[in-house]
Amino acid sequence: MFKGQRLASREGLLVAINGQWGEIAPLPGFSTETLAEAQAESLACLAAIQRGEKATPTLPSVQFGFDCAQRLWSANLPTPLPPYPLLQGAPAELMLSLDTILTGWGALPPPRLKLKVVRYAMEEELALIEQLAAQLPTTKLILDANGGWTRENALRFCECLPLEHIDYLEEPCAAFADTIAVAEATGVSIALDETLSRREEWYGHPQIKALVIKPTLIGSLNACEALVKRARADNLRVVISSSFESDLGLGQLARLAGEWAPNEPPGLDTGHWLTERVTTAGGEMMIENVHCLFKMEKSAC
Repeated sequence: MFKGQRLASREGLLVAINGQWGEIAPLPGFSTETLAEAQAESLACLAAIQRGEKATPTLPSVQFGFDCAQRLWSANLPTPLPPYPLLQGAPAELMLSLDTILTGWGALPPPRLKLKVVRYAMEEELALIEQLAAQLPTTKLILDANGGWTRENALRFCECLPLEHIDYLEEPCAAFADTIAVAEATGVSIALDETLSRREEWYGHPQIKALVIKPTLIGSLNACEALVKRARADNLRVVISSSFESDLGLGQLARLAGEWAPNEPPGLDTGHWLTERVTTAGGEMMIENVHCLFKMEKSAC
């Protein structure tokens, strides 16, 4: 479920420049551009490159794909930490299957666990959080509201939280001022996500603990790196997070996490929702499954 709409499949584009690939996949409900708009700009940028000009994409997903396809990747990056698990589904169903889920994680529970909220009745979500806190006393919970509450509802929710079990809450409200007001009133720690993707103004605050950076939504890797530098200057944690990219995009995000936030588990536990891959186990692109929209004279795209 993405802001009220259910996706059964994920659509996107892949671009290769001089044999190096990038992924362009706007996320419905979150990206400002549509896939059709991204495709039109991508084809225009490739045509510019073929003419010997510099490609200057403006749409975030296209910027991310072209930047990855032209990036000089570091050769000796540290291996990123394993991503923290993402728990999604109806609270009642999750509570019934929680024992099975916990068994799947093995003897040691994850140090962090992410749960999407503002998707079901508040009472049901709070009951699930209480059960998770009781059964996973050493696990910190990351809650993601995607800016879905009013200030009043966010206050009501946060006042019932077991704060000692909460790592942080991502974007409780759409407006930054409301998010800060909720944090000040309840003491909940906050992470910024959509505020960054929308490139809105924000300021440092003691309750802000982390920046969640989603390159597919932010776009330019230079813009992402500027946020990383700002986070370091403000002593904030940096979490590199996915927007339901394919295995190609997730692999590149993992490399960025190893470069920008090697000590922070990334938010990349979305690959298991996809039943098919675009690369082989060895990382080679399976181009036989790709429909070609544009081909340069000297390299396939």
